[in-house]
Amino acid sequence: MALKEITYKDKRFKLSYEIVNSDKNIDILILHGWGSNKEIMKQAFGKELDRYRQIYLDLPGFGGSSNSMILTTMDYANIVSIFIEAIKIYPTAIMGHSFGGKVATLLNPRYLILLSSAGIKIEKPLSVRIKIAIFKLLKPLGIGKIRELFISSDAKGMSHEMYETFKNVVDEDFREEFNKYGGDALIFWGEQDTATPLYTGKEIASLIQSSILYTLNGDHFFFLKHAKFISNEIKSKVFLE
Repeated sequence: MALKEITYKDKRFKLSYEIVNSDKNIDILILHGWGSNKEIMKQAFGKELDRYRQIYLDLPGFGGSSNSMILTTMDYANIVSIFIEAIKIYPTAIMGHSFGGKVATLLNPRYLILLSSAGIKIEKPLSVRIKIAIFKLLKPLGIGKIRELFISSDAKGMSHEMYETFKNVVDEDFREEFNKYGGDALIFWGEQDTATPLYTGKEIASLIQSSILYTLNGDHFFFLKHAKFISNEIKSKVFLE
């Protein structure tokens, strides 16, 4: 593991990362999802993508990387761009799981690999919509710890900055960004995924002109048991110059 310190909008970020197969000369950047970290991605792909130099990064606010400001997804993409310039590694392919898929798309790599990417806004269940309505009614009353009563499980235990960041990114509609992406995309999806349902993956595939969609058995973290298949498809389909 290594740390790289960068500056973005006058804020200092310490970014934790790890490089696997440093002797290879073809680079693939691998980004985790919200609430996760680089270790879960390395666990899945560290031994499988043996043809490539793999760069695993903890996004700001996760794992070993710091964050002290409220961010947007574009901010994350800008920070990652500064990071790859700073370490002088320029990935031909970028893989992103869930939230990391949105960041990867904004980075506009030659080859995009999406694992159950976020980015298609989905209708919240009725129970969640009721909670939101009650929260909005009670918030002006200033009831103590009201945030903890209604906060999403994805946001529990977050700092103020990360909670506000979560609110910025959780319901984004990335249809336009997917549609604008002009490279080649490999899209992998868990058939039983409830966080980013399969129909959203099919829509993303329809928006990206040059894309292939693979549906695999499993939930939002389906890639943990299908890493070899995914890696083999990357090796056979992604022609890295």
